[in-house]
Amino acid sequence: MSLTDTGSEETVVWRIGTNDFDVADGAAWDTHSHPDRHELLWGARGVLTAETDHGHFAIPATQGLWIPAGVGHRVAAAPGTSFRCTFVDSGIASISSRVTAVAMPEVMRAVLDRLEAPPYLAAGPRLHAEELAASLLEPVTASIVDLPLPLDPRTRPIAEALLSDPADDRSIEDWGHHVGASARNLSRLFVAETGLSFSTWRTRARMRRAIEWLAADYTVAHVSRRSGYATPSAFVQAFRRELGRTPGDYAARRNEDSPKSA
Repeated sequence: MSLTDTGSEETVVWRIGTNDFDVADGAAWDTHSHPDRHELLWGARGVLTAETDHGHFAIPATQGLWIPAGVGHRVAAAPGTSFRCTFVDSGIASISSRVTAVAMPEVMRAVLDRLEAPPYLAAGPRLHAEELAASLLEPVTASIVDLPLPLDPRTRPIAEALLSDPADDRSIEDWGHHVGASARNLSRLFVAETGLSFSTWRTRARMRRAIEWLAADYTVAHVSRRSGYATPSAFVQAFRRELGRTPGDYAARRNEDSPKSA
């Protein structure tokens, strides 16, 4: 990326650049990769998700998602979603070899905004600003954001089916009949591939979809039904166990924490 300042005839190389996206009707970008650029998705309002071979990720307003150069990924945005996509030259070392959630403090947002705002920075100041932005990138642990996906041909279709319809309450024995494997083998595979038992993985898959629907302003009663819970109270209890707060508290906190600009 480069920009030529016509007044000084100075060519400024942009190693970090950000695009804004406002999705009115919903959109999906098929699986692709960027061999020469890392990607940072951030500033999301609405429901923004990314999928890779190894995980299914939600991008909350308070954090970003780092996708290293060369990693295949699919991005989907629900209607009414807005977000930012920052590309980082692969010459800048990746903060992780895997897709990971990153902290997005106000200073980080401010630096990225300044890099895009005219009058554009000259070569020296821009280099310093980009180095500052790179130094502020910090992976964070966000288990509800990162849902590991199994890869085995017996467990992968189960995971995909549950993400598509988390209300599916078939037991692991039922799934075994469906995919041609014993319940014991499926249980071992889920732990080996995801680090989670089948029941824990399914609960987290339900919570992952639940936070997407809450972000889209569906009611708790609606989300509880779609997530596979018999009653809203059962859903609220499960949600509190996993996230440490009620769905109502989560939605209110999300609105408070959302950046004022996007």
